[in-house]
Amino acid sequence: FDRHEAHECFFLLTNLLSEKSSALNCDSSIIDPGNDYRRHMSGGSLIISDLDKDQDTGVYQCTAVNTWGAVLSRRASLRFAYLDNFKSQADRSAVHVREGQGVVLLCGPPVNSGELTYAWIFNEYPRFVQQDSRRFISQETGNLYVAKVERSDVGNYTCVVNNTVTGDKVLSSPTPLVLRTDGVMGEYEPKIEVHFPESVPAAKESAVRLECFALGNPVPEISWRRTSGVPFPSKVKMKNSNAVLEIPNFQQEDAGTYECVAENWRGKNAARGRLSFHAKPHWLLTMVDTALSVEANLFWECKANGKPKPSYSWLKNGLFLLSPQGRIQIENGALSIAALNLSDSGMYQCVAENKHGFIYSSAQLMVLASPPSFSKSPLKALLKARTGSEVTLECKPEAWPPAISLWKKGNEILQRAERMTLLPNGTLRIANATRQDAGSYTCVAKNQFGTASTTGKLLITEPTRITMRPTNTEIIVGESAVLPCQIASDPALDVSFSWAFNGQLIDFQRDGNHFERVGGSVSGDLMIRNIQLSHGGKYVCLIDTDVESLSTSAILVVKGPPGPPDKVTVEEITDSTAQLSWTPGRDNGSPITGYIIQARTPFTVGWQAVDTVPEVINGNLLTATVVGLNAWVEYEFRVVARNTVGLGEPSPASTKTRTEDSIPDTAPTDVGGGGGTKSELVITWEPVPEELQNGDGFGYIIAFRPLGLVTWTRAAISTPGIGRYVFRNDTIPAFSPFEVKVGAYNNRGEGPFSSIATVYSAEEVPSVAPKRVRTRSVSAVQIEVIWEALPALPERVLGYEVVYWEDDTKPDTVGKVRISGNYTVVNITGLKASTVYYLSVAAFNTAGPGPQSVPINSTTKEPPPDRAPHNIQWTMIGSTLSLHWDPVIAMETESKVTGYLVSNHYNDVTALFTNKTAVELTLNANSNYLIQVKAMSEGGEGVGSEPIHIHKLNTAALNSFSSSSSHQSMCQALHAVNSSIL
Repeated sequence: FDRHEAHECFFLLTNLLSEKSSALNCDSSIIDPGNDYRRHMSGGSLIISDLDKDQDTGVYQCTAVNTWGAVLSRRASLRFAYLDNFKSQADRSAVHVREGQGVVLLCGPPVNSGELTYAWIFNEYPRFVQQDSRRFISQETGNLYVAKVERSDVGNYTCVVNNTVTGDKVLSSPTPLVLRTDGVMGEYEPKIEVHFPESVPAAKESAVRLECFALGNPVPEISWRRTSGVPFPSKVKMKNSNAVLEIPNFQQEDAGTYECVAENWRGKNAARGRLSFHAKPHWLLTMVDTALSVEANLFWECKANGKPKPSYSWLKNGLFLLSPQGRIQIENGALSIAALNLSDSGMYQCVAENKHGFIYSSAQLMVLASPPSFSKSPLKALLKARTGSEVTLECKPEAWPPAISLWKKGNEILQRAERMTLLPNGTLRIANATRQDAGSYTCVAKNQFGTASTTGKLLITEPTRITMRPTNTEIIVGESAVLPCQIASDPALDVSFSWAFNGQLIDFQRDGNHFERVGGSVSGDLMIRNIQLSHGGKYVCLIDTDVESLSTSAILVVKGPPGPPDKVTVEEITDSTAQLSWTPGRDNGSPITGYIIQARTPFTVGWQAVDTVPEVINGNLLTATVVGLNAWVEYEFRVVARNTVGLGEPSPASTKTRTEDSIPDTAPTDVGGGGGTKSELVITWEPVPEELQNGDGFGYIIAFRPLGLVTWTRAAISTPGIGRYVFRNDTIPAFSPFEVKVGAYNNRGEGPFSSIATVYSAEEVPSVAPKRVRTRSVSAVQIEVIWEALPALPERVLGYEVVYWEDDTKPDTVGKVRISGNYTVVNITGLKASTVYYLSVAAFNTAGPGPQSVPINSTTKEPPPDRAPHNIQWTMIGSTLSLHWDPVIAMETESKVTGYLVSNHYNDVTALFTNKTAVELTLNANSNYLIQVKAMSEGGEGVGSEPIHIHKLNTAALNSFSSSSSHQSMCQALHAVNSSIL
């Protein structure tokens, strides 16, 4: 349907249904949208408005036409759903029945089209009859079936018919159901009133619905089975107390005989029918577009499968072909046309159909007639061939019917010869070509419509020879190599080189980091840089010329460090050893000469080499025992292989494995102590690292005794991270020597003790406070404290401690200064100006400070002026710099100015004090100067002036000049100086 430029053709029709009829009849008509206001075309679409049942009902087909022919669309059926009223609305006759008897109430639906559904009203709307094992409404006939009438069934029954397409609904007249008075119906065996036909055709993938209902007393039970005994698949559903059997998506395996059985205790009855599988046609074989020359014969065949077996018909350009018609023969799905002529060209369709549907297959037949033409397949202007090769010259003119060909060399017509063959298809073949075969060749083609020719020149060249080949090479990873590939060839040939690596062409642009082709037109050498292990393999040099292809190859073996071993397994482990096994990795071209084992624990930084047995593991071993491990530590192991090239990549880590526990074998270190408070013996040590604790339940045993005694006192601590123990006893003499040792233990037992250390018990604080404490206010931020050294005391004095604070009503210490040794003076700095401080002195030792002296107070001096000297004037004569400035006047809250400090901050810091406002300085011509002036007072140094920068002077250019503190005048004054003065 999608032929060249064919118009789109489909229908926008309501409720399209597949048409089952076989072909258009003679009453078919052409729709002319131009003369029909209700029908118009949009592209290939037919749009019908104001639908009319009488005028528009029917079968529609569309024809698509272009210059190549016409094709007919599939058929579409347009039908209208409707539902008439019941013919008579008069009351229906009453149905008289005895209690216990079965009854059938007929619906008799009116004339209709479209799918219907049925229901019954009992007495009045909306009281509908409910279906159960005793009552059933057939959706095939609309009838109401009551298996056994009860007194409650007496009443009026109205049949309701609903059209599911239109939604219309009509009601019949009521049918009265009346009980007879001549007694009750006795029990009787089932009588099947509703059953399906003996043969039911079912289309593939359709939904099949079978009904079965029986009258009887007692009410019969309905069951279903397949006579073949095959159980129902899960898709089969039973509904309405088994009165309805539904099979969705019907397939061929669902076909067979189905039996409905109605049974009560008085007997049973059965009805059966066969479901046969039907399917609409589908193509097995279709024809394809075909181009043939005039006078040729056409044979097309199409085959379809379906059930029932489909029939076939053929159309040409939308019209049915009738057979026989002389040259045209039709037999089922085969079409043959003898001796084609131009009028046979067109569009052909094969139609396969059965009662379930029809399918179309379309193809184009082109009947061609033309003189020979070499426009699409001329001979090459220049054809090259190697001496001794076989030359094939093809003559392939386009001609309908096929042309007859002959060959000429120059002006001489060629005949069959010993080395020359003329094939039936027009090809000229020359075996074992020589230089004498070179020349101009012409193929001449002819048919009844004309003649054409094509000419080409044949050049015979000498064979190409490979003069230098690559050789098998071994190389170390990271090095570079050149694989040679050089040739000698005929100058008339175009030559190209390429290289393949392990069967894949090398892309020099993509892989340029490693591969480069070097050499000229007769050299295709391959340079490989920074060779990696992946570059090992077979390299093939490919030489292509106009007439032949050659190749030469070599194997490149790349040697590198071994690949990583694998499957490192801990076979057996103790408290200090682990037996390992592994599998070797690739040797990468060089045999493995040995292995190194590395280990890692939570306590190590990275991987570390471990000791093994044997000490040196050669390349043939795949097991070893690691020794010197710590007990009760989780280890991971890995193996590194080595060969003559170097160490390879490490293996994956083994599974984490913990060594067995054992008695501690490491004693605590750095045992010492001392200090503490009165009656205490303080013992300290460096805790044993976790990796050396050798098991759970780790702790320490502390043993101590007075110096000179034999018996040890022991104590235990169960906290592994503790490194301090304090023994308290009022009988311990102050600063008395003890021998101390510390050991370790865990759940397995006690380990070794450390070496014995001498530790002194706590001493008592000095018992006397320093006397004759004096202070001197040095500046606004500093106070000097002086005291008298203590005489010899029973307690040691290691130094003195000065505490100070501001508010005597709140003597919490503001600051504290300690000085070790026998010093008796200290400066306290960082204080606030004009502030009263209270100070006290105490002696101290390892037990702490002793009693404090009586507090005394001291006031810091007023702060220095917060203004710098200004209006600095200076004069420089030779190397003498004269400075003059305005005095700084102190405020009432500031300490008085006592003089000025002139300092140079370049090189060595020097300062000159003066109580005047002027000074003279002698400068060194080879030095740099940064000169600053500060006011001095009892409160300390004031703020510095803006600095004066003087760089190295050129003594030969020194002249007299003066300047103020102005930057502009200063720069002008220093114009004669080589270096800037800022």
